[in-house]
Amino acid sequence: MSKKMKQQKLGLWMLTALVTGNMIGSGIFLLPASLAAYGSISLLSWIATAVGALLIALVFAKLANVMPLIGGPYAYCREAFGDFIGFQMAYNYWIALWVGNAAIVVALTGYLSFFWPLLAKNALWSCFVSISLVWLMTFINILGVRHAGVFQLLTTILKLIPLLLIAFVGIFYIHPHFLSAFNLSGKSNLSAFSGAATLTLWSFIGLESASVPAGHVDNPTRTIPKATILGVIIATVVYILSSIAVMGVMPLTELAHSNAPYADAANIMFGPMGSTLIAIGAVISCLGALNGWILLQGQIPLAAAQDKLFPSIFLKKTENGTPIVGLVISSVLISLLLLLTLNHSLVKQFTIIILLATLASLIPYFLTTMSELVIFFKYPGLFKKGRKLFGSVAIAILAGIYSFWVIIGSGKETVFYGTLLLLSSAPVYVWMKWRASSKDVINVTEQPLPLP
Repeated sequence: MSKKMKQQKLGLWMLTALVTGNMIGSGIFLLPASLAAYGSISLLSWIATAVGALLIALVFAKLANVMPLIGGPYAYCREAFGDFIGFQMAYNYWIALWVGNAAIVVALTGYLSFFWPLLAKNALWSCFVSISLVWLMTFINILGVRHAGVFQLLTTILKLIPLLLIAFVGIFYIHPHFLSAFNLSGKSNLSAFSGAATLTLWSFIGLESASVPAGHVDNPTRTIPKATILGVIIATVVYILSSIAVMGVMPLTELAHSNAPYADAANIMFGPMGSTLIAIGAVISCLGALNGWILLQGQIPLAAAQDKLFPSIFLKKTENGTPIVGLVISSVLISLLLLLTLNHSLVKQFTIIILLATLASLIPYFLTTMSELVIFFKYPGLFKKGRKLFGSVAIAILAGIYSFWVIIGSGKETVFYGTLLLLSSAPVYVWMKWRASSKDVINVTEQPLPLP
């Protein structure tokens, strides 16, 4: 390995920042308002979701420890179930990445409008700024994975400051009677608990981030598991403490109708400067999440191309190992999607695409948990026998049950459109196989015939 390539490796704290930064994005700043409609029972949902997310994280940690392959969930699913399922995961997950990035940058531009009101009034300027931000983050990633890692570490630290400030200062502003409204949903406690748990899981999407760029990680068998668990724990602490603070400083019925719950809570605690603080934190949070997810959007097609499941053009890398074609093509697709939203009649279509991306993120979690069980039987020598093996199997089964429950809870519309996306991968796979077989035929016919 060249010295330059070695310098491009991600260490523990950069990789932990990738996990934490990808999970803590734009959604957390609006989530307390959505959860307030359920009541303080949603705080129990946070705890249950954190346990479920930790179970899934442990599965990724174990697989990364015994099999640190580039592509994370894609690589594990392919190893366990073969090329077709592997292709489906790469196809779905890659779409989820760049569509999700379009949503993140739209949220980022929305928060920037706090400082530049023109962005909220002029769709053309808003689109231009969004596309510019996408390409700025793409350029940082093209410079090398370590540059992206440094940027991710910096933005993660900066985004945690306002959230932790709200969490710890908010303790002194909490009114316990505000939290006494246990269930405001009008439904049973179980329904309210499940509904809130489904919402809170969106905040943990990204927990698999450390496993995706395995080829760029220093000592991956140790670093990826540690970064995954550390990232989930840090995010959990921030989520639960800050949610308690925000839900405790104002009546839940009022919070449920807030368009900027963290800003409103900060205004109560710190006055008008509080809203500015949160707006800055939200911008940094979205910027960090955008950088982290753009880093991943080049890794998935690279991993699939190495296995000849994606076009070979995705194999092209820069001198420092950056998958430049995957990054650029993904960012071009994001830019096209953003241009489509200029036409307000297409906003509904954009919303449907987001629903597709949501389930496209959840299905790999379920199949990865099942992959671990298959890999246990396929390569028994990779796993330690006895209690540790039993514990790993139990965790994989529990994580699988949890993932399946969350998919069910994501709603009929999400499951419907997500299933369509999953099925749409089949003809694409057939086309890829047809192209591969055509090349093989051409190569065979070009060989000189043996002389008699």
